Amino acid sequence: MRFVWAVVAFVIAAAMIGAGIAQRTVFQGPSETTTSVQTEGSAAYTLIDGSVLTSVPGAQTLRVEGDGAVFVSYGRTADLKAWLADVDYTAVTVDGEGTVQTADQAPTVTPTSGAAAGRSPIDNDLWLDEWEQTGSLSTILQLPNDMSVLVASDGTAPAPSNISVTWPIDDSTPWAGPLIVGGGIALLAGLVLYLLGIRHVRRSRRPRRKGLPLPVTEPISIAESDAAARDASASKGVVSESPARRGTGSRGRRALVAVPALGVSVALLAGCSADAWPQLAASETPSPTPTVVVPEGQFPPAVTEAQAKRIVARVSSTVSSADAALDQNAAAQRLSGPALAERATNYTLRAALPDRPALPAIPAEPVQIVLPQTTGTWPRTLMTVVESADAATPTTTIMMMTQETPWDEYKASYVGNLEASTNLPELAAPYVGATQVPPDSSFLTLAPEKVAAAYADIINNGENSTSAALFDTANDLLLSAIQDNKTKRTDELNQTGAGTAEISFAASAGPATPIALATLDTGAIVAVNVYESDTAKPTNADAVIKLDNNPAVKALTGVDQSATGFTTTYSDQVFFYVPSQGSDDKIRLLGYRSSLLEAKVSP
Repeated sequence: MRFVWAVVAFVIAAAMIGAGIAQRTVFQGPSETTTSVQTEGSAAYTLIDGSVLTSVPGAQTLRVEGDGAVFVSYGRTADLKAWLADVDYTAVTVDGEGTVQTADQAPTVTPTSGAAAGRSPIDNDLWLDEWEQTGSLSTILQLPNDMSVLVASDGTAPAPSNISVTWPIDDSTPWAGPLIVGGGIALLAGLVLYLLGIRHVRRSRRPRRKGLPLPVTEPISIAESDAAARDASASKGVVSESPARRGTGSRGRRALVAVPALGVSVALLAGCSADAWPQLAASETPSPTPTVVVPEGQFPPAVTEAQAKRIVARVSSTVSSADAALDQNAAAQRLSGPALAERATNYTLRAALPDRPALPAIPAEPVQIVLPQTTGTWPRTLMTVVESADAATPTTTIMMMTQETPWDEYKASYVGNLEASTNLPELAAPYVGATQVPPDSSFLTLAPEKVAAAYADIINNGENSTSAALFDTANDLLLSAIQDNKTKRTDELNQTGAGTAEISFAASAGPATPIALATLDTGAIVAVNVYESDTAKPTNADAVIKLDNNPAVKALTGVDQSATGFTTTYSDQVFFYVPSQGSDDKIRLLGYRSSLLEAKVSP
């Protein structure tokens, strides 16, 4: 019977080991699947829709081959299509049956900015990420259905035509390992049963003798009996082996027989990787995170946090180069509005006055706050707060940047410095974004389009202004700085022209459109432009205003004296927190930048 069970064990072992090996060999499927795309057109761009990338679950390995430069980027599908709306391109999509197909797309709009022909896709602010190589390019992506991939060469030459997307396939065999181990155990059990069967057969073949009845005798000493037996054996020339040693030898032979069985199992398991075993380890329980409720129907944020950091770095680099070269056109690539105007004046002054200091640089990192507008159209707004990495001149810069069209880059229109004691209101997370508040919004204590004029009235009239009650003037550092400047300018004029000249001051709303982004408490951060002007003119017909102590005005006007006087204008870029309608809070200053804008001879 032992032999029967041994045979059964051998059969079970063979079946289990064979099944385990088969799972890792003949029955194991492919580890990946690939879809190839061949484009034959001459279009400079190829757009691979997100439906192609997600047609098979899992990470996507994109491979692109071309004859020269290869460029690949990805971003939101709507953004990529908007950027390609003015050019011919090849669209790669998936039909209802899952078949990849290509089609030539003609322009749908006339570009309002930028040249469509030969437009380079490199370093565009719309891309979430991008890669460049020569000849071929391979990258691993994991994009959702609403994102797509743009393939190009340099924007002029035809896009690379050899494209493939590869997805991994789960070819794990979690029961191969247990089957092989179980087969090894069954094999070992069969060997043990087989050895026991042989032992039983050998014992059953020994001669059986019937014992004779012994006569009644006296007790025999065991020691004497053993001595007599040894003497008898010695007299016959026979040497006996101790039972203990015979037992040890038997166990050693059985162990030697069992070693091949264990060796077979170990050899089979040596080639089994982790995917040949069930994953039974308990995963860690995720810790709860705060729930962010996004309003229904709200658009996604215009940029991601990583995108915003790259944009800030590009703005910083471009403006730094323009500052060094005093190149207004270069600065205009990344600046607009009041931020560009103050730079243009500074370049003019530095070209005429070598000792004139440059404006504070725009820091590239670290970016502390990113607040993008939630929108699907253009123009788009982005607010950032960046700390200076220079320990010698620590500053915290706040910027409002705008992208006018899909073909434009983000440009900083408002740039200011936050005070060290400034407490910003609570803002939405970068992945949620904020809505842009219309200039005429009635949901704030003061509409954004009225903030600049109201603040200018406070500069002109102080506590007598009708708007003074709306603003926190007690903690406003800009107002105190403006008042100190007025006193200084008046004292300087009185020292040389008392009784023959006078100076007057006036403030007004600047021409720049205000920008406002909502805060979590339904208030808004509002950036506005305010002009401050002072006019010095003689009160005596024989007197003139000289510029001996004002080289900046002299450089801007090109004269050193005037019988009609001079008007000097400063531009203030001011950032306010404006609370919501019905709030008990007041409008408070967050940061500002004040700089000389222009000077001219009074008419």
